[in-house]
Amino acid sequence: MSSPALHSGPRRPADISAAFSSLSSPNQKYVFPHSFAQLKRKIWKDGLLQSWKEVLEELEVTAVRIAERGDSMIPRVTMESIRNGLSAEELSNIRTAGCVVVKGVLPKEALLTWKQDIRDYVAAHPGQVKGARFPSLISNLITYTEHRAGFPTGNVQVFELYNTVSQIRARTHPNVLETHRALLALWHDRSGDVSLDTPISYFDRLRIRIPGDSKFALGPHVDGGSVERWEDPEYRSCFNKILEGGSAWKEYDAYDAAPRAHAKQDLHEASSQCSIFRPWQGWTAMSSTGPGEGTLRVFPSLSIATAYWMLRPFFKPRDPSSTSLKWEDWNELDLDGPAFAGTGLGVGQEFSDATHPHLRLAQTMVSMPHVEPGDQVYWHCDMIHAVEGYHGGKGDASVMYIPAVPLTLENAQYLRDQRNNFLAGLPAPDFPAGPGESTFVGRATAEDVYPGGLGAMGLEKFGVEGNESKLFAEANRILAVA
Repeated sequence: MSSPALHSGPRRPADISAAFSSLSSPNQKYVFPHSFAQLKRKIWKDGLLQSWKEVLEELEVTAVRIAERGDSMIPRVTMESIRNGLSAEELSNIRTAGCVVVKGVLPKEALLTWKQDIRDYVAAHPGQVKGARFPSLISNLITYTEHRAGFPTGNVQVFELYNTVSQIRARTHPNVLETHRALLALWHDRSGDVSLDTPISYFDRLRIRIPGDSKFALGPHVDGGSVERWEDPEYRSCFNKILEGGSAWKEYDAYDAAPRAHAKQDLHEASSQCSIFRPWQGWTAMSSTGPGEGTLRVFPSLSIATAYWMLRPFFKPRDPSSTSLKWEDWNELDLDGPAFAGTGLGVGQEFSDATHPHLRLAQTMVSMPHVEPGDQVYWHCDMIHAVEGYHGGKGDASVMYIPAVPLTLENAQYLRDQRNNFLAGLPAPDFPAGPGESTFVGRATAEDVYPGGLGAMGLEKFGVEGNESKLFAEANRILAVA
């Protein structure tokens, strides 16, 4: 179980479905080497039995609360409150839920223009823009864009586009970077290896989901690796309190950046796997979208869910045929089997009623409230999230994926490679390799970056004064910027 070198080479050709069995092979069973049973026994402490009991009891209460409160569990703030400084209550609510909707980050008109520019870009390169899974995606999008006629069938709505002008303008907009600083400030770091006040750009895809679509049914999951959370010692240390035993799980701090900076999230060279520290995943709305219209769903209680799924691999039901979820019926140890519930090698961590029944996903997965173009949604890197299985709205459900990422040395290495790929028009390093947009007319260049976003793109030196001078100086050396 050794780890590969960081960014050892291009990703294999694939699409987003390769990272999730819920999109590609829902019934697939992963076979783990017996060494993973040894890993379980290495991690196990007798005190975890008490932890498991307490977590199940607390989770039952939490599930009832989520079912009763619904999307009122999801905090909402405005761009104005970001500028003025979030209140103590707002900060507490975001930390507890693990997600937030930020209203009015970007002008609505700009987002609608950028979305149309993306459509024009796709139409200008027929047969060249890759969709996530189905070849008919591009022609269906063009048909919908130009004629608004009928519902497309057999397509997934995530595009292998990384270098459009629209994406670059959105990623480097001053309001977006200001929002990232505010959200990264919810984390803390004692190591000096993370600059939470220095957001950098992480390129990701975009989605234009057409009304009537039921193919992009991405089930409940957590990104940032799967079995790596137990397998990699550094990554595992992020969850030390959960794995300590007894009531220590209650002291778990989901916002401690120090152990995350060097964690290895991708030990098995997964396709479309984020390999760096990405505290907040996020997207920027390009359409008016609400519940039932193909939007994001989350389990809005971060710490208890994390404690549950980190402990889950060590236990199994006493009677597999029983539907009881009580602790006394779920306290049999599972230390001899190598499987980790919902995980695989080279795929994401996923959740279902079969693998994680105590989550009561049918009642606890909450859809995002209504958003307008220019609003943003962010969720913690360990948060359980999904995409509504059916888009029942009348308009497209469209987003650009733009997360909040801080500067670290590992992230600087990635930023260097991402910048070089951007300048060449290639996909970002964490994503499937290929020619990408390298031959496309109208793809973004450095001139499309907002001046204040040049550093975030790796196109400008970081300042070398202050407490973070060593980190900045080393990052500049890695980036080799003048």
